[in-house]
Amino acid sequence: MSAFLSPVEPGEDRFISPEVTPPEIHLSRIPGQYRPVSSYLAIAPPVSVVIPAMNEAENLPYVFKTLPDWIHEVVLVDGNSTDDTVRVARELWPDVKIVPQRGKGKGDALISGFAACTGEIVVMVDADGSADGGEIVSYVSALVGGADFAKGSRFANGGGTDDMTPVRKLGNRVLTAVVNAKFGARYTDLCYGYNAFWRRCLDEIALDCAGFEVETLMNIRVVKAGLKVQEIPSHEYNRIHGVSNLRAVRDGLRVLKVILRERGDRRSRRRPAALVLGGTGRNEMP
Repeated sequence: MSAFLSPVEPGEDRFISPEVTPPEIHLSRIPGQYRPVSSYLAIAPPVSVVIPAMNEAENLPYVFKTLPDWIHEVVLVDGNSTDDTVRVARELWPDVKIVPQRGKGKGDALISGFAACTGEIVVMVDADGSADGGEIVSYVSALVGGADFAKGSRFANGGGTDDMTPVRKLGNRVLTAVVNAKFGARYTDLCYGYNAFWRRCLDEIALDCAGFEVETLMNIRVVKAGLKVQEIPSHEYNRIHGVSNLRAVRDGLRVLKVILRERGDRRSRRRPAALVLGGTGRNEMP
């Protein structure tokens, strides 16, 4: 692991704790590459946030407003928007990195965005206003604390959703159960796009999926690669403006197709995967 949080002695450039830090010592006065997260916390690894967006100009102000100012970079993947998505993004975050999307699906967009990231940690955030950027600190904390992949869950203790129909909830529950049974996972939520991971994990999971089902593919391949996963309780809000492109039956069948394809791929795992359920304690896979 290339970064960590630990107690600090006066004068050291590490984790800042109110219990051990004299009042006269402030993060702004400590040299080095550590970034203040709060008055008493700093992190070393640079964090890249990837936002796939197509015609989301009206939603971007809400999305960018919640992003913490300590992140290293924002990578917005533009899916050939016909509105002011790119202009608005640049006004809201002058240093935003605009990446033209290759292909047409969400998988294509994320793959394009991941390739452009320079941070050690990558966070995936949707552009519809459904995700709270303030939760990023929980994802980053899980990774710095030892996880390889921090997976958002709307159904872990402390999570929730305002944006799922009964049909989608049922479909997600069934597909989650199938993945858990077939791949030895212990997920509480499968089809959710708010995740974070160490960028080096991309070499382990080798994404090759064009559409919405990319999230399921990632969740399956981190298990098959034996990576350590921690679920993060997350609340999904309603899309603020516009209409979602999700279609329950169509996308559910595409997710099922990915599950069956990956089940048929007998590439061996290097070690059993481990899952830590957010808010419910540590739970190691056998």
